[in-house]
Amino acid sequence: MKQSSDFSFGALRCLCGFGAMFAGFSLLASAQGQVTQQHWVATWNTAEQLAITGNAAGGRGTSGTVTGIVPAPPPPPPPPPGTPARRFPIPPTLAGINNQTVRMIVRSSIGGSSVRVRLSNAVGGASVSLGSAHIAIRVKDSAINPATDRTLTFSGRPNATIYAGQTLVSDPVTLTVPALTDLAVSLYFPRQTSAQTNHRFSLHSTYISKDGDLTGQVSIPDPANVMESYYYLAGVDVLAPPNTGTIVTFGDSITDGDQSSLNTNSEWPAVLAARLHANKATANVGVVNAGISGNRILGDNGGGMVRFFHDALDVPGVKWITLLEGINDISGGARQTGPNAFSAEDLIAAYRQVIAMAHEAGVKVIGCTLTPFGGSSAYSDRGEAIRMAANTFIRTSGEFDGVIDFEMAVRDLADPKRYRKEADSPDLLHPGDAGYKLMGEAVDLKLFMSAK
Repeated sequence: MKQSSDFSFGALRCLCGFGAMFAGFSLLASAQGQVTQQHWVATWNTAEQLAITGNAAGGRGTSGTVTGIVPAPPPPPPPPPGTPARRFPIPPTLAGINNQTVRMIVRSSIGGSSVRVRLSNAVGGASVSLGSAHIAIRVKDSAINPATDRTLTFSGRPNATIYAGQTLVSDPVTLTVPALTDLAVSLYFPRQTSAQTNHRFSLHSTYISKDGDLTGQVSIPDPANVMESYYYLAGVDVLAPPNTGTIVTFGDSITDGDQSSLNTNSEWPAVLAARLHANKATANVGVVNAGISGNRILGDNGGGMVRFFHDALDVPGVKWITLLEGINDISGGARQTGPNAFSAEDLIAAYRQVIAMAHEAGVKVIGCTLTPFGGSSAYSDRGEAIRMAANTFIRTSGEFDGVIDFEMAVRDLADPKRYRKEADSPDLLHPGDAGYKLMGEAVDLKLFMSAK
């Protein structure tokens, strides 16, 4: 019995010791957990597309490949007399980059304590050599605040290869990134690249050096080119608290911001980001733009259904997706005839696919009504009937997790097929800056008050 008693006392003493150790480990785990609860959230993002280069004019690199500027695609056939024209032309792009630094300006939507950059060669046909990369807070034009300049590494190395089809994530760097702040991402490409993977409408100036690695320089003096596109840059993420999330605005040129002014942050997702930040209850919600001009929700090689996972569901920290797609499907499809002609049912079926995929991933989808296009070169009566049917589904089906009624925000009450005068639509297809502001202000912020 005594032996048993001694055993019990010793066991109790051991248990007390283990209990103290466990308590210590618990406190440590709790402290570590408070750190690890932070997660990566996209503060800025774009959707890559294939640069259509065609025949270029410009100089030649050492490999003999054209490296100059490729003019914008030829304009479509002239619209009927009296149809308004675009205010801002489609920007040109680069035929290639060779021994040059590309400094791109992006705008954060939410802040964080550390930052990382995602690069992409999503649609490239060959590997791309990256010589160096930096990120910093931009001051003006191509100039940065040198105190904020950070060298980016990739698996500990300052250079990397971006293989065809690959997304490359940088190592995190400590940098306090405020919300609604311009960041400069500088990439040096030592050898010839085609610049195939790009986003044509950056709506911010991109500075291309004449030659050499200027990624760590305060500015790029006398740049060879100032472009309006992003090259090989997919996203910027910040380390943020656990209740932080982001909205992916998924759509076509009206989300991309076509016909909004350069370097003004006038597109509706930017207007929404500023409103969310100014509202205490939604200051933890970011906004990233996944619009592509000319995009259709249906179709091959870059259609919305094709890119939905990569450009929306795979974005770090995504909690919500706004869906504004269909006007390009309508403008092209409404001209079809016969038993298999494009219909409202086709468009609604695509919406249901998006909803199903998002819900499977635990992401909410906000349906956005399609804006008017009466008077534009894309208009047809059959297309208008499809648009109205699609908007009725978006508003009344109850299948979306919420609705943003962009049509009501910008339509002319006297002629609902057209934009109202205050929307300042230059081509009657896209809003102007004032119209994008109306759209951004029409969003009910209560839709986004549940980030967890």
